[in-house]
Amino acid sequence: MRRIITATVKDSSGVLNRVTGLLSKRGFNISSITVGASEMPYISKMTFEVDINTPVQAEQIIKQLNKQIDVIKVMDITDLQIVARELALIKIATNPTNRHEIYGIINPFRARVLDVAKNSITIEATGKTDKVDAIIDLLSPYGIKELSRTGITAFPRGRNK
Repeated sequence: MRRIITATVKDSSGVLNRVTGLLSKRGFNISSITVGASEMPYISKMTFEVDINTPVQAEQIIKQLNKQIDVIKVMDITDLQIVARELALIKIATNPTNRHEIYGIINPFRARVLDVAKNSITIEATGKTDKVDAIIDLLSPYGIKELSRTGITAFPRGRNK
């Protein structure tokens, strides 16, 4: 079962390594991770998706992460109403005859063309993970030359308390 966990951490050297090390030592696979600055100076936020078998394991992970020195707060937000997004950069092989078709695919997804070259187009797609998966699936027959995804970033909707 996939769980989305967020951690507010001090922005210091080695925090990411300690958090990921803790999860890997316990045999949990991190399928997605994002880390970046928060609204507070010297504080970062992490969002990661972890494959967990039982709710007890999720509870154990949260308790173990909360024991880490530089970790301020950890939350399992999987069952909450959340705002979540992912970014993908997709470079598609193109030629003059199929470019119009590719534009027809990306427009309903509100994806943006970032770069146009003689034999390729680079597209930026953002949204929920299933939306990003869908556009990648539709563009795959044209030949994906390169793909880079950020992983999910998320937090609970509404007021923060």
